[in-house]
Amino acid sequence: MIQGVQIDLISAERLDKLTAMEKIRLILDDVMEGNIVVLEKGLAPDEQSRLIEVTMREIKPDGFSGIEMETYPVKDAPGFFGRLFGGRRAETRLTVIGPANQLKMIIKDKDLIRAWVSSR
Repeated sequence: MIQGVQIDLISAERLDKLTAMEKIRLILDDVMEGNIVVLEKGLAPDEQSRLIEVTMREIKPDGFSGIEMETYPVKDAPGFFGRLFGGRRAETRLTVIGPANQLKMIIKDKDLIRAWVSSR
């Protein structure tokens, strides 16, 4: 058997075929198994909020400890006036999600996410 941490890289194409709840269950089920999930295209803000909400209900004192999640800053984010007057909606970029007790984000900036991952 292979020892280590499983990393699932999920394409934007696959995510686009899923409903918001299907995305959340796919991510959360994977992370609850101790896997790291990398999304090619990040979640929409409402999906991120829902993921956090569902995660909070799944936390158990002697079991699942929650998630760590980091996303690159949005690309070409419209300014205040752009949003106000219907400017182009900003796309979220690559997102890394994993168990809070195994994944720690060390550095995050506009083009780098560096994480430390411990084995199970």
